[in-house]
Amino acid sequence: MKVLIIEDERPASRKLIRLLKEADPGIEVIDVLGSVEESVNWFLENPSPELIFMDIQLEDGLCFEIFEKIRIKAPVIFTTAYDEYALKAFKVNSIDYLVKPISPDELKDAIDKFNTVHRTIQDYSNYGSVIQRLPVRNKERFLIKIGEHYKSLQTSDISCFYTLERSVFLFTDTGKSYPVDYSLDKIEQLVDPRLFFRVNRNFIVHFHAIQDMIAYSSHRIKVTLANWREKEEIVVSRERVSDFKTWIDR
Repeated sequence: MKVLIIEDERPASRKLIRLLKEADPGIEVIDVLGSVEESVNWFLENPSPELIFMDIQLEDGLCFEIFEKIRIKAPVIFTTAYDEYALKAFKVNSIDYLVKPISPDELKDAIDKFNTVHRTIQDYSNYGSVIQRLPVRNKERFLIKIGEHYKSLQTSDISCFYTLERSVFLFTDTGKSYPVDYSLDKIEQLVDPRLFFRVNRNFIVHFHAIQDMIAYSSHRIKVTLANWREKEEIVVSRERVSDFKTWIDR
């Protein structure tokens, strides 16, 4: 297996090479790159490797800039000291996300996962459709500001997300609203679709926060949330009613 390493710290790349050889003696590390610019130039001049191990913070920026400049065909196993980029990583070619220090067992599991997926792919151009079926870690907390203080709020404590006057808010199970720095479209991608549903253009509701559902005009459904005291009614839009019923009755 031909492997490319993109890592700007020499000790880290040397350790990764050693761990790879221990995990699979058949692995051939074809090159080690340390920056966004160097990586872009390498991909323009060389055939695609079979697998890429990629650090996130490189000498001249974040590795995601590489994906913005060129098309990467090979799957990627990310290796990083930070865990806040996991969701973004899974939106590109990520097959796994390893947080440093990397253990031999975690590395072997990641390689095994690659081998499993690799056997189902005849052409790397189809890789994107395969990776969409791999599990993605949903956002577990949202950072909110209370006066001069910040607080990390568990997603499980959020009853809904909503827009009001072009701003986005979250509403907690205790009946309080706080602004958040995400669009509803982005939040819809971040939260667990088994627990949250986009009922209309302005609301995403939590399954466990729903207190009542009432038949509404034009075959729509009005949703009542626990502790919801705002004037705006929460009504499932006509085009989402069928999906909403399926979601509720799963």
